[in-house]
Amino acid sequence: MLIEHQDSPRYIRLHADDNVGVVVNDQGVAAGSRFADGLAAIEHIPQSHKVALTDIAAGGEVVRYGQVIGYALQPISRGSWVTEAHLRMPEPPALDNLPRATQVAAPAEPLEGYTFEGFRNPDGSVGTRNLLGVSTTVQCVAGVLEHCVERARKELLPKYPNVDDVIALTHSYGCGVAINAPDAVIPIRTLFNLARNPNLGGQALVIGLGCEKLQPVQLMPGDELTSGMSEQQWLYRLQESGNGFAGMVDQILGLIEGRLKVLDARRRETCPASELVVGMQCGGSDAFSGITANPALGVAADLLVRAGATVMFSENTEVRDGIHLLTPRAATPEVADALIREMDWYDRYLERGMADRSANTTPGNKKGGLNNIVEKAMGSIAKSGSSPIAGVVAPGEKVKGKGLQFCATPASDFICGTLQLAAGMNLHIFTTGRGTPYGLAMVPVIKVATRTELAERWPDLIDVDAGQVTSGRLSLEELGWEIFQLYLDVASGRKHTWAERHRLHNDLVLFNPAPVT
Repeated sequence: MLIEHQDSPRYIRLHADDNVGVVVNDQGVAAGSRFADGLAAIEHIPQSHKVALTDIAAGGEVVRYGQVIGYALQPISRGSWVTEAHLRMPEPPALDNLPRATQVAAPAEPLEGYTFEGFRNPDGSVGTRNLLGVSTTVQCVAGVLEHCVERARKELLPKYPNVDDVIALTHSYGCGVAINAPDAVIPIRTLFNLARNPNLGGQALVIGLGCEKLQPVQLMPGDELTSGMSEQQWLYRLQESGNGFAGMVDQILGLIEGRLKVLDARRRETCPASELVVGMQCGGSDAFSGITANPALGVAADLLVRAGATVMFSENTEVRDGIHLLTPRAATPEVADALIREMDWYDRYLERGMADRSANTTPGNKKGGLNNIVEKAMGSIAKSGSSPIAGVVAPGEKVKGKGLQFCATPASDFICGTLQLAAGMNLHIFTTGRGTPYGLAMVPVIKVATRTELAERWPDLIDVDAGQVTSGRLSLEELGWEIFQLYLDVASGRKHTWAERHRLHNDLVLFNPAPVT
């Protein structure tokens, strides 16, 4: 419903059991302000922060999303501003007795007839962009390769108009690391699968140094990407240059042009929506993330599942406190076990670093009304919608199967995005409440603002205004359908995101829990 008086004090209560609400007004509400239900604000409460809807005794539960997000450290009066200083954080749900596959949603009616225009690859996957990606084995080569990529964009790319871009897959791994340590498998398989992302067209090209620990054969072990090619056609080592820097550049540009000729012959073709592999992520979150943007992504995720596509949600620390809500939705007990296994591994990983999940919440999150990781997690998992969780993807692995998948990643925006790329993501959507210019070179990134104020302040960075939900202009269902249609348009190249247009690309950041030597 349209809300007639936009400047009247307003709050949102998400669940009947909630004893706090989130203030909607752009400037917050002043002390003495009275809400429509008669609740009076005892003090100024900023936008996106919580107001107590009832008196809460010391030790009493503070409830949002119908879940306990903390315990009151002192009495909290009705109408008070509920802050981090008022709360003791709950313990995380125990992992040893969780319900497993007990509330699996019945299959929804299939969505048929939805298509996009994509690039078919030799392995059967489909790209949403036609990119030449140049893999690297070690950071030592990054400067030379970046120089070559810039020259390729200026001198070569105009001759091959059907290729969208040339990008370097540079990273900080490859040498000075414990390459044989058990956890080293994570960054190595991440790099292996990054080279196989659907948007790179199945064209292998690797630049190495020569003496690094990570050798090219670990990225290209004679598989389909190098089939029928000699090593000289897909690999160049800088230490083999006999003519200094100029020789390196000439050789690399020659290899790049050879690949561009192949990619330029490709054309978009009509593909079913089931070929989409969408990665969902949130960053710079606020209290509206779990009210507007993330639930809208959840609606769109359910639509993708109905269309037979693959959609991933991630961020271990932003799932951990809601794991008891997710394991019942696992399609099978085995999927539930995999979820639990990833949560347990990450708990122990944090313990080794003498940290816990509370370290996740940033100063910006708190300024945006998120008091702790429990509250943040409840909003984060809203992206997962209501579909059964069909599978779990370990860090650096490629997704197998369709439907809703949990891609186990750290919550770091950059590491999460990198691991979703390795999983096979061909389209990315990113929600933000505080704002970030985040982008990825390998896939289009759709940016969704949780609040209209941010969307209007950053009109040339934000693609979708989810604040239309709190203003009453759109329902969550309507916004979810708009996002679903936007997926098809962006995947087809009919629309380009602001991050694409501005070439806003964050670095690839590998997750390396193994020692650095």
